[in-house]
Amino acid sequence: MSYIIYLGYYFKVNPLQPGVEILIAELGYAGFESFVETDEGVTAYIQKDEWHENILDHIQIMASNEFEITFTFEEIEQTNWNAEWEKNFNPIIVDHICSVRAPFHPKPNTEFDIIIEPKMSFGTGHHETTHMMIQHILKNDFQGKSVLDMGCGTGVLAILAEMKGGKSIEAIDFDNWCYLNSLENVERNNCKHITVIEGDASVLKNKKYDIIIANINRNILLQDMAIYASCLNKNGLLFLSGFYNDDIPLIQTECEKHMLKFKEKLERNHWVSLKFLN
Repeated sequence: MSYIIYLGYYFKVNPLQPGVEILIAELGYAGFESFVETDEGVTAYIQKDEWHENILDHIQIMASNEFEITFTFEEIEQTNWNAEWEKNFNPIIVDHICSVRAPFHPKPNTEFDIIIEPKMSFGTGHHETTHMMIQHILKNDFQGKSVLDMGCGTGVLAILAEMKGGKSIEAIDFDNWCYLNSLENVERNNCKHITVIEGDASVLKNKKYDIIIANINRNILLQDMAIYASCLNKNGLLFLSGFYNDDIPLIQTECEKHMLKFKEKLERNHWVSLKFLN
């Protein structure tokens, strides 16, 4: 049983889409750990120990004229969060090829079948950014490649990279919960070529990869782009997501500054994922 004190925020969002998707992503980066969509918006949870009174100050969508967002919040009674997660997590299938499911879901007839227990970590495949990164991995050659999954969350992208033939894979996240959850999921999927590391871009010194996957928010991507470029082997691929269509000029300019050439864009409900070649 995992009993932790949480605060619950009850958001009403108008219009619901893409408002709820954007809000969930921004709240996730602010430290909220679990979300349940409702008929009026979304309920979001954050550990009381992680909360501070300015927690919503940098949630950009709340200042947008395109959406009307109101909320209330309260301290939540102690809850068995594993049971809550099991009740709300549904399996997904991406492009009829890759499934992402929990151990208690039946096995589907897909080429790649990933079993995870995300608990409070980001990366079930449900969010647009993770979904698009899965699509990139499915479409590209990972056979024998060295791979970095930066901001790995549940480890789902690293796990798929191994299933696609990656042989030397590092999954890195600065969040301890994500680090521990990735370790569990790597073992659960019998992966043999993934090393999970707790840390940020500072641990990448003197490392080299054929492929880098980074599903992180825009500001972190911009901050660390020079490091990613220096770690990428010649003709290596960089896959980026975690930002909106309007952010592409900033991201592309920073990539081009480091001689990374734009190759492809995927878009899903205002979220985008970009592919670059070194």
